[in-house]
Amino acid sequence: MYKVVIMLLCCLFMTAAMQAQVITGAERTGEYLPLLKNKRVALLVNQTATIGQTHLVDSLLKLHVHIQKIFSPEHGFRGNADAGEKVASSKDPGTGLPIVSLYGKHRKATAADLNDVDILVFDIQDVGTRFYTYISSLQELMESAAENNKPIIILDRPNPNGHYVDGPVLLDTSLRSFVGMQAVPVVHGMTVGEYARMLNGEKWLKNGVKCRLTVINCLHYDHHTLYQLPVKPSPNLPNMAAIYLYPSTCLFEGTVLSLGRGTDLPFQVFGHPSYPKELYSFTPRSTPGAKEPPLKNVTCYGYNLTGTPEAVNAAMDSKLQLKWLLQAYDLYEEKENFFTPFFDKLAGNTTLQRQIKQGLSEEDIRQSWEPALTQFKTIRKKYLLYAE
Repeated sequence: MYKVVIMLLCCLFMTAAMQAQVITGAERTGEYLPLLKNKRVALLVNQTATIGQTHLVDSLLKLHVHIQKIFSPEHGFRGNADAGEKVASSKDPGTGLPIVSLYGKHRKATAADLNDVDILVFDIQDVGTRFYTYISSLQELMESAAENNKPIIILDRPNPNGHYVDGPVLLDTSLRSFVGMQAVPVVHGMTVGEYARMLNGEKWLKNGVKCRLTVINCLHYDHHTLYQLPVKPSPNLPNMAAIYLYPSTCLFEGTVLSLGRGTDLPFQVFGHPSYPKELYSFTPRSTPGAKEPPLKNVTCYGYNLTGTPEAVNAAMDSKLQLKWLLQAYDLYEEKENFFTPFFDKLAGNTTLQRQIKQGLSEEDIRQSWEPALTQFKTIRKKYLLYAE
């Protein structure tokens, strides 16, 4: 029954995507090619920057755009490096273009990096959460652009989790990091183009600088469009089930549990060796994109969320699910060791961990988010490019 439900849901997602006929910013070449004419161009892109089946770099080269260099984010230009793995700069074997890693020796493009560049282009598929680091790379590129007087063009793409805003807002400045740079909720409900407008408009860039920003909008998209990603955005988000569950299950990254890295179901299962052996079992292995997963080669017992009504709700109910985290904590015997220091960075505060330890209900925890969520939604509304 559950498998039938999830199959029907996936069909709905695919049908909605086809009916919407979304045209991404990258596909609207007529809108931005004039801005690139006779300019030395640098692109911050990865494997998701495509026009149809062709990579943006290849498309622009065929259109005689002078690409000076490529910048790459976490996971690298090809999108196959592990989460958190440092990526070295290199040369693209297909085009011969230099690839400057912004997730290696440095994360922010330097003045030297931009000395031979006239204009910057950003085109990366995001999934709409505060801790997914592509929006952190976007912020640092915008800061570099402002500090070095370079204009930046964002080729916008739909946000697959753009139909809701939810979760705790990052309010503790001591917990700001590359997985949380701004006072936004876990699920911010914005495309990268909208998010960039907010960074600029609210003067959230370092030292309050503002960059010369152009956003090439998507067409036939609004915040309730169910958009099927044509390319997986990172190694451990291989399908739409993982992408819809990610805002909720990523919080397990801050615990001693496995959330399925090193299996066929990353972000879709969770478990631990100490859990009852009659539960769903899985064993993380070293795989491409998860070479050293937590609890590698150890059999874990827990839950497979794929195909459950709760997984459907995670996509359709416009709600970050806390029930799985609360369930996992209740089941874990050595509660003092359940959380790792990384959890507070993901949550954006120390409150959520304390609330779980105190045994608060999901309803009470969610209620505590409301004042900050309401304030953020007011700010967000000023920068939306698409109807809600």
